[in-house]
Amino acid sequence: MRRRRVRSRSRCRPSVASIRGARLTPGSRRDRGGIKLDDVSTKGYDRRAFLKVMGLGASAAALAACGGGAGTTAAATTAAATATVAKPTGNIVVYTALNETTNNAFTDAFKVAYPGTTVDLLPLAAAGDLQTRITAEKASPKADIFIGGSSEFHDPLGKAGLLEMYVSPNASSLKPEFKDAAGFWTGWYTGIFGFIANTDRLTKEVGGKLPATWDDLLDPSWKGKLILPDPVKTGGGYIFIATQIFRFNKDEAKAMAFMKTLHGNIADYIGTAPGAIGAVSQGQYVGCPNWAHDILTEKGKNPGVSLAVPANTGFEVGGISIVKGAKNLPLAKAFVDWVLTPEAGALNVKLSNRGSTIASIPAAPGAPTLASVTLVNYDRQWATDNKTRILTLWQQTVGRT
Repeated sequence: MRRRRVRSRSRCRPSVASIRGARLTPGSRRDRGGIKLDDVSTKGYDRRAFLKVMGLGASAAALAACGGGAGTTAAATTAAATATVAKPTGNIVVYTALNETTNNAFTDAFKVAYPGTTVDLLPLAAAGDLQTRITAEKASPKADIFIGGSSEFHDPLGKAGLLEMYVSPNASSLKPEFKDAAGFWTGWYTGIFGFIANTDRLTKEVGGKLPATWDDLLDPSWKGKLILPDPVKTGGGYIFIATQIFRFNKDEAKAMAFMKTLHGNIADYIGTAPGAIGAVSQGQYVGCPNWAHDILTEKGKNPGVSLAVPANTGFEVGGISIVKGAKNLPLAKAFVDWVLTPEAGALNVKLSNRGSTIASIPAAPGAPTLASVTLVNYDRQWATDNKTRILTLWQQTVGRT
C-alpha cells in the first residue's frame, strides 16, 4: 500500500483573504507602482516574488496576526493578568479613634471600593485606650487595623512587635516625617493644636480676649475655668505637654514649671479630646487647649464657640497601622492602601476639617494649615521615645497619679 504523505500546514500561514485585507503605507512597493496585492490570487506569483513584494513590514504584520509580536503578546498577557487579579474580600476588625461620622462614611466608601467586604468597628475616642487594648491582646489579637490617634500611639506598638510591617505603595509620595522609616505606621492626616472658648463666658468672665500665646493661659483670670484633655489617655493632652517642652528648647524644668502653674487654672482633665470640646461648647467651662480641626467642626454646629491658634503650637500626624496577627492581612493591606488614596484623603478633610498628608489635597475652608500658623520645632521621635518618662514627670509635678 502506498503511504500517503501528509504535508504539515502551519496554523500561522496567512490566507489570501487576510493578505487582501492588508494595507501598505505611502512609499511602499505598491505605492510606487509595483505588484498589487489584489493580483496575488489571480496571477499566481510564486513565493519568491510574493516575499519580494511584501518585504519586512508584511512579515511583521503576519507575525503579529499569529501572536508572534512580543510586544503585543506581553501587553495582552499583562492586561489579562490585571483583569484576573481579584480584590481581597471578607471581614476586618478596625480599632478606630475617629468620630462616628468619619467612621461610618469611611466604612461605606471602602465597601464600595472593595465589594464583598465587611468592617467591624471598635470606636474609642481616646487613642491611648486603643493602644492599651492592643497591648493587652498581644497573645490573641482581635483587631486587623488601628486607625486614628497621633503617631505617638502607633510607634510604641511597632517597637514592641505588635504591628505588622507594611509599606503601602501609596505612601511613596509622602514626606518622610509623615511615615515610619521602619514601615510600622503611616501618617494620613495632620492636626494642629489650638484653643476653644465659649464665646459668651469668655466675654463675661475673662474680658473676651483669646490667648495669643500659651503663656496667656497662666493669667489668674482663667483660674478654674480651663480644662485639658487627659495627657495620659489622649494624644492631644500629651502633645500639649511636649509642645511646651519644645517651646522651652527642651528645658524640661521650665516646661514643668509652666504645666504646674497652668494646673492651678485647670478645673478638670477630660478623658477624651472630643468630650472636652463638648463641655466647653455647652458652657460648662470657658476654654480648653484642643485640636483646631475638631473645634472648627464644633463651631459649624455651634457658632457660640471661638477658635484660636496660639503662637508656637504643636501638631499631630494621625496614623494608621496593621495589627500583628491580623486575621485578614490581604484586606488589611488593602484598607491601608485605600486610606492613602486622594479620594479617601479628600473625604477625611471634608468630614473632619483635618489636613491631609497628601500634598495635592487642599485644606478645608477656614481651617488653619501647617504653613499658616507658628509651630514649635516639634521633635516627634523624641516626643515618642520619651513619652512614658515625660508623663511620669508631669504626674509627679502636678500631683496626679
